[in-house]
Amino acid sequence: MKTDDRKIRILGKGVTALALKDKFPNATLYDDSDFDKYDLTSNEITVVSPGIPPYNHMVLNSKNLLSDYDLFSDDMPLSIWISGTNGKTTTTQMTQHLLENYNSVYGGNIGTPLSHLDTNVNIWILETSSFTLHYTNKAKPNLYILLPISEDHITWHGNFYEYKHAKLKPLDFMEENEIAIVPFEFKDYPTKALKIVYRNSDDLCEYFSIDKSKIKFKEPFLLDALLAMASQKIFFDKIDYEKINSFIIDKHKVEEFTDNKNRLWIDDSKATNVDATINALVPYKDYEIHIILGGDDKGANLEPLFENIKELNINVYSIGTNSEKIVDYCSKFNIKVEKCDFLSIAVDKINKKLDENNIAILSPAAASLDQFKSYAHRGNEFKKLVSTLS
Repeated sequence: MKTDDRKIRILGKGVTALALKDKFPNATLYDDSDFDKYDLTSNEITVVSPGIPPYNHMVLNSKNLLSDYDLFSDDMPLSIWISGTNGKTTTTQMTQHLLENYNSVYGGNIGTPLSHLDTNVNIWILETSSFTLHYTNKAKPNLYILLPISEDHITWHGNFYEYKHAKLKPLDFMEENEIAIVPFEFKDYPTKALKIVYRNSDDLCEYFSIDKSKIKFKEPFLLDALLAMASQKIFFDKIDYEKINSFIIDKHKVEEFTDNKNRLWIDDSKATNVDATINALVPYKDYEIHIILGGDDKGANLEPLFENIKELNINVYSIGTNSEKIVDYCSKFNIKVEKCDFLSIAVDKINKKLDENNIAILSPAAASLDQFKSYAHRGNEFKKLVSTLS
């Protein structure tokens, strides 16, 4: 990998920062423990790792702040940025799956850090977080795909308005020969780019002449697939049903499995916010549902979830640090609930009630780090607990 001898400083010492250090050996890395060595008057280019919030004291005492996207904006090939609250990882992976034969690579918020991507390929496909977008003030995509937005990362951004504003920032910098696919609610947001708006999957099918009956995925993955297919249609005027249907979805995303009594369980541990859980339940709305909710909700407003599920035949089992809050919401909306606090207790309680005509789902609408190492750890523990049921 070609290195750069420019002197910059980097806030953070995580994956993004260490990848940048590989590219810029002369860079200096800082975290909160180094604040006494930090030059508050420096005019050096300062790259902020996406995990560091805007209220961090080093951020507040820095000039010339950039994201890693800004740092590589002049070297970036044709790029597709994909963001939104839910589905951006799957959409990014699906887009790479469809475009890999066109000399594309993917990374950013998943997989390869941006600074390690090959600048000599034809296309960069970047999963793009609101954290990165907050600090991005120069770089822009050629195609911006924005999935629906709902409350998330409120603690980091301060409020929903700032979170939403970060997601819309690329539209501020895009030019007339570029394209943005965005939810209908942003139809009036000003941008020079050609703006394609959608309310749902049917809108995308109509606009891009896609026959959804030829696609194997159901919601919420149908929307992800259609947005990925839109990329191929825009750049290469091709719709490839066979290729998209060969894509395999990651574990812990509405992953169905059965126990030794042939009862259906669903691992949706990746659902770390309200919107993800609402979407996950759509295919099962006609079943009696046993759902495990709870964890670290990151300060998000949970009420829309309970507004949405109150008419379903649903039983809630609350776990995690917001377990009591979930019980309170269920009481408010007259939803059956059992306070479990821990995943093992919830699985045990569901086991005593579940039959072959019901479904049990872990779709927490919350992050996992209050009790687990990651959402994957939470999902694996869930499946392990179910596998040992008698």
